Amino acid sequence: MSGLNRDEVVRLASLATGDEKHEVSSYSTLDVLMVLYGRVLRFDSDRPDWEERDRFILSKGHGPSAFYAVLAARGFFPEEWLSTFMAREGRLGGHPDRRLIPGVEASTGSLGHGLGLSVGIGLALRAKGLEKQRVFCLTGDAELNEGSNWEAILVAPQLRLSNLTLVVIDNHSSSIPMGPWEDKFMSFGWHARAVDSRDHEQLYGALSYRDAEWPAVVIADVQPVGG
Repeated sequence: MSGLNRDEVVRLASLATGDEKHEVSSYSTLDVLMVLYGRVLRFDSDRPDWEERDRFILSKGHGPSAFYAVLAARGFFPEEWLSTFMAREGRLGGHPDRRLIPGVEASTGSLGHGLGLSVGIGLALRAKGLEKQRVFCLTGDAELNEGSNWEAILVAPQLRLSNLTLVVIDNHSSSIPMGPWEDKFMSFGWHARAVDSRDHEQLYGALSYRDAEWPAVVIADVQPVGG
């Protein structure tokens, strides 16, 4: 699958405007989303419910404008929808809605729920015999202050959910020190790797990796521009 052009995705993301855009939060996910939808995920935008697709859960659902831009770039819905972001007549709300938006797997935005959902989806895929399919869940660093995430982090290795990959966007917004990330996750039994959030080759290497037995986590470190 061909990659995505960053300038084009940024242009599409700029079409969504308004006070509820959460621009900084959303744009911190942009490069990860571009690599996932450009080079890693298995999907068919003409058949969003294709059974053999990989699943992506945006647990960090309060900043979806970059996600919407990538979905539009991949043909899940028309570009024109982006200009109706948060509008009464539009489908693109401040939180993604799976009932309204093709390509959205779960309605999210209330932080702390996406990873638990992803564990359940991983188990469901296994029960259906879909062994090649993967589940990716994207959270923010501050979102991991939510205790429900750590219940999922605890149980996923016990269930040997090797089809699950967690992506943590670490934009250093947490008021509670959470690191060192790799050591913490490995102590729970996860395969962990930290990468530069803007380096697409590092992201591709980490996101395309699948352990034979254990769930994986990719910590995408977001440094300020010029930092």
